[in-house]
Amino acid sequence: MPEDGLKRRAEEVLGRALDRVRVVTDTTQFMELSRGDVLDLQGKRYLITGVAYEGRFGLDEEPKHWVKRALDLADGGQKLIKLVFYEQFDLPIGQFKVRCYRSPRKEARILELVRGRPEFMQGVTFIDAAGNEVRVLDRIPGQSMDRVLDAQRLDHPTYYQTRLKGLLTKFMGCLEAIAFLHAHGERHGDIRRDHIFEHNGHGGWIWIDFDYNFELAESPFGLDLFGLGNVLCYLVGRGIPILQDIKRERPEVLGRLDSGDLSLVIPNRVFNLRKLYPYLPEELNRVLMHFSASAPIFYERVGEMIDDLGPALELLP
Repeated sequence: MPEDGLKRRAEEVLGRALDRVRVVTDTTQFMELSRGDVLDLQGKRYLITGVAYEGRFGLDEEPKHWVKRALDLADGGQKLIKLVFYEQFDLPIGQFKVRCYRSPRKEARILELVRGRPEFMQGVTFIDAAGNEVRVLDRIPGQSMDRVLDAQRLDHPTYYQTRLKGLLTKFMGCLEAIAFLHAHGERHGDIRRDHIFEHNGHGGWIWIDFDYNFELAESPFGLDLFGLGNVLCYLVGRGIPILQDIKRERPEVLGRLDSGDLSLVIPNRVFNLRKLYPYLPEELNRVLMHFSASAPIFYERVGEMIDDLGPALELLP
């Protein structure tokens, strides 16, 4: 397409005039890519409209410069484009240190594996002119599950009586989705409550972001399992109770708690929720305690967690 025709098409899709368009085929220097650039990826063209932002657990949103918002010039569809960005760090879990790292190739594999499965984000991978694996993702109409729930101002007894069973039923679907990945030898790698999106239309929960991987020889899926435990604690507690908040808001319960009631991974988080909410069924609390510092054994497979959580759900109102 001649440059003047490309500019007209970009303006038509965007709905406003552009000063210029620049066709880019090498995305290596992703910091230099900006609004108005057109990525040409194996013949498919995408107009960059901005940078994606990510807020985490109440913190201000920060730009993710390797993730661009874009429009498909073929049909105007909204996309997120993830460019190649590498990082690694060590995460302490009990006596272990887990090496975590970004792997665009691993995310590309998972996108291929989960194509057509509605419980996962969808996308395709292109190889740019420099050999980078660029992932083009469909935008999910919705927002993260935790934002949806945080906007609903319910006290815990009301939440327990009216919402918890339905939410945990949805979470069971999320567990089964992760079990599917594990059965194919893949890990999610970065399981957090803000990596589950709720679809605005059908209300389903969808896993996003698969580009982290980790090394933990002692438990190949261990980090995914601890992430699932954190999400479960958040759902059961309508937020994960933090020692500092308990000291300020419910000082009378501090005397009931000891170090064994806390998370093995993040030791200021309370996982023995029955000491805070005595009406929780013991069977449900027992699932949470598999992730606590006092747990004699930990889950090794998601299926074990599913097997324990299913009967516990039957006891909820």
